[in-house]
Amino acid sequence: MTRQISLSVDGSPIEMDYFVQSFIDHTVFGMVSSLEGVHDISEIDTQINGNHAAISVNDIPVPMNDFAAAIVSSTVRGMVSSLKGIEKAERIRIGIHR
Repeated sequence: MTRQISLSVDGSPIEMDYFVQSFIDHTVFGMVSSLEGVHDISEIDTQINGNHAAISVNDIPVPMNDFAAAIVSSTVRGMVSSLKGIEKAERIRIGIHR
């Protein structure tokens, strides 16, 4: 299965090695697949803007309660803040195409 993983921070694309791509893919896919009403995932778009989190699966927005949005936001921020060269991240976007 070929996957395309993209990451941008504050509008700038971030290059990733295989480990980082795989880690982000598995972590985000796991979080999204556990959300209620999500089935047959082929494309995920995750956006974090400040404290707001938004996820679309196959171009359909996924509703999240405050708790789910906080976990997604915190997890994505934690992953991204660990990457070399990332000082501060206001806007984070992760795209996964399977």
